[in-house]
Amino acid sequence: MATNLTLDFKVEPVESIDLGEIERLDSELESHFRSKFFVQPSLTRSLVSFQANKNRPVYRWYKYKEGFSASLVEHFFQKYQISTGKILDPFAGSGTALFTASAMGLDADGIELLPIGQQIISTKRLLESKFTAEDFDALEKWTKTPFWKESQDRITLNELRITAGAYSEETKDQIEKYLAAVKSENERVQAVLFFALLCVLEIISYTRKDGQYLRWDYRSGRTQGKKLFDKGEIVGFEKAIAEKIGEIMADLRPTTPIQKNLFEQKVEPGNIHLFDGSSLDVMPKLPSDEYDAIITSPPYCNRYDYTRTYALELALLGIDEKGLIDLRQTMLSCTVENRAKDLLKINPKWANALAAADSQELLQAILKYLELQKAQGLLNNNGIPRMVRGYFYEMACIIAECARVMKSNAALIMVNDNVRYAGASISVDMILSSIAEKLGFRVENILVLPSGKGNSSQQMGEHGRDELRKCIYVWRKI
Repeated sequence: MATNLTLDFKVEPVESIDLGEIERLDSELESHFRSKFFVQPSLTRSLVSFQANKNRPVYRWYKYKEGFSASLVEHFFQKYQISTGKILDPFAGSGTALFTASAMGLDADGIELLPIGQQIISTKRLLESKFTAEDFDALEKWTKTPFWKESQDRITLNELRITAGAYSEETKDQIEKYLAAVKSENERVQAVLFFALLCVLEIISYTRKDGQYLRWDYRSGRTQGKKLFDKGEIVGFEKAIAEKIGEIMADLRPTTPIQKNLFEQKVEPGNIHLFDGSSLDVMPKLPSDEYDAIITSPPYCNRYDYTRTYALELALLGIDEKGLIDLRQTMLSCTVENRAKDLLKINPKWANALAAADSQELLQAILKYLELQKAQGLLNNNGIPRMVRGYFYEMACIIAECARVMKSNAALIMVNDNVRYAGASISVDMILSSIAEKLGFRVENILVLPSGKGNSSQQMGEHGRDELRKCIYVWRKI
């Protein structure tokens, strides 16, 4: 019987399970998939992350660290001859897959929960389709003249508890004046000026994104651990905003060589459509047999909390404390604060997906091990078992939906990382691939990056170093 996840998982008393049993089951699963693993020297960490976008027009504007590069999308679409039809990215992020697919002539649908991702995508679409020469002229004036500096008007900057004090008083004052001054422009120019501000928030603040939270520079006056953090140069607001607006113009203005190269399309760009919300809510409403490919990178099972790391941007976008909590609970379970979701209530048709997770032996052994570690007080956070369980059961439902909405023989390409908790290496790649085999997919390849990633210092100190695979899965809809 499939598991109902309405309440936190309560483990009945079980016989002891140790790391040796997990390693045995992991080895068995590795034998099953051995012919599917291929180390790919061309898949560098730069290509499979935002790094390769840093110097690429348009994609470089906003540093969305959790995303993959446009070059990676192009690589796989060419490798697997995905050149026509419609693709889907269920975790669209900043829209890299959508815009790259569109530039290659494919229609692209995306789903994104976080308002920051939605804002990035909507602004890029605006710039592609509706911006005029007069709009560019208006933007150029903002790179030369800080209109806001002498303004008496201001719009109060929205703050959250976790963002209070993120800027110097001078920077906060300039942001509030800037927000008021941009109102003098038309809606299109306003949207770009606001987007430019979103792009520079981190570099003008005392904070730096650091996976599970925002790190605070010692100059903020906030204490965070025993060791003081110095983020280096904190860029002044006037310089940061002028350079960002200038960068956007350099990439898009019709008279520049970059713009000419960017828009000399060999094919007619495909249509882009974004669904705002959670994939768990949106995907059941999509038509069956619709997509020719899926390429995506879901949140990893690594405790990263995007509602905290993107808190500055979410605050600027008007999210309040309740909204932040709602976002955290709605997103795919990947943090220790995620409560269990009632997946059968969301979609009663997911019983087969939950059953596939129930029957995955390695996953069940890991869950029992983590619960026993929790019972013995050996975990550094008691929310870890619930998070890991929620992650795999929710991903099983996503995988089931992917199979339903894809055409026969269509390729699903997924970037993901393996993780480790309490000394147990969790082979996310093999567990998800095993579940996919039960839900309508054939595992074609598990492509391995030539260099894995290390563990946290705490994991290495207690359990030794265990390099974890970073992989890209290629599955085919049967």
